[in-house]
Amino acid sequence: MAEKDFNLEEYLTNGVENIVKGAVRATLKDPRESAFMARYALASRESSKRRAALEAEGEHIPPFLIASITSSCNLHCAGCYARENHICSDEAAYAQFTAEEWDAIFREAKELGVGFILLAGGEPMMRRDILQKAAEIPEILFPVFTNGTLMTDRYIQLFDKARNLIPIFSIEGDERKTDERRGTGIYQGLLRAMDRMEENHLIFGASVTVTTSNLKEVVSDAFLSVLQERGCKVVIYVEFVPVTEDSAELAPQDADRAFLDRSLAELRERCPEMLFVSFPGDEKSSGGCLAAGRGFFHINSHGGAEPCPFSPYSDINVRDTSVREALHSKLFTALQTGDVLMEDHAGGCVLFERKDRVEALLSAE
Repeated sequence: MAEKDFNLEEYLTNGVENIVKGAVRATLKDPRESAFMARYALASRESSKRRAALEAEGEHIPPFLIASITSSCNLHCAGCYARENHICSDEAAYAQFTAEEWDAIFREAKELGVGFILLAGGEPMMRRDILQKAAEIPEILFPVFTNGTLMTDRYIQLFDKARNLIPIFSIEGDERKTDERRGTGIYQGLLRAMDRMEENHLIFGASVTVTTSNLKEVVSDAFLSVLQERGCKVVIYVEFVPVTEDSAELAPQDADRAFLDRSLAELRERCPEMLFVSFPGDEKSSGGCLAAGRGFFHINSHGGAEPCPFSPYSDINVRDTSVREALHSKLFTALQTGDVLMEDHAGGCVLFERKDRVEALLSAE
């Protein structure tokens, strides 16, 4: 698959269909999974039609929404951008959206044609009430980005009942690298959580923060076989965004990104039963950064509509308006019509690296 021909949305849509085909082959193993995935494939096509209809009327709706449903987390991972940007905190949650408010956002997004809502935090599994609301909207796939430490029997039961909730476990490579960043014992806990998902025939994925330290390891057969053996269906690679000067050397550079691109192209050919996605690498081959509503946008835990989690700037809150109106905010419009999103950059996020430009747009009259 040539990089210039890569289309992220098309790849994900086709990938869902491939997973569906795999689920159908496993019908005797768990017919409920096959039934859900087949229904979701139909719903995904309907979402695409809604977006296409609005596009024909001159209104672009992105297929993805990232929802940080809580600012609380039970871990203190080294180099966490959320804590550095004060998105995540141990202090009492301030003005966090209720489950009912998130439910309204999810349902409006569905009507607009949004097909994927990525649930993040903090640690999203600390908000079971919100995950239960998401479970009631089977037309949307909700990847849940989790550290895996809260995988109880009750959560296994929820994921078993609500197949549209897909846990995405954060892992940094082998045991040493994962525990080094996330804490002692986290790696073994992740493997136990994955094993429980596999035992219950539940789909899950993995999220890897790619650094110059773990790049070669996390695309290796040794690392991926650990995930494949446990039934992992999705691997999402997110380039490390340095939040302090002393961590800048961990950010992948041009040669590192080229290596990752080549590795992912090979993996996609060799392992069609799995999805392999990278950010922002796939964004670049899809025509530039997809933030600010081009391909996705972010709503933080108190309702601020932001370009992306790495660019925590907002001039509109969905508590005061609608999701649809938020997509036409002054900041989003300026970013979409300007050239910032298309620029080359050194780190993992052009908006993070160009934060002075984003701040200037935010303050402009």
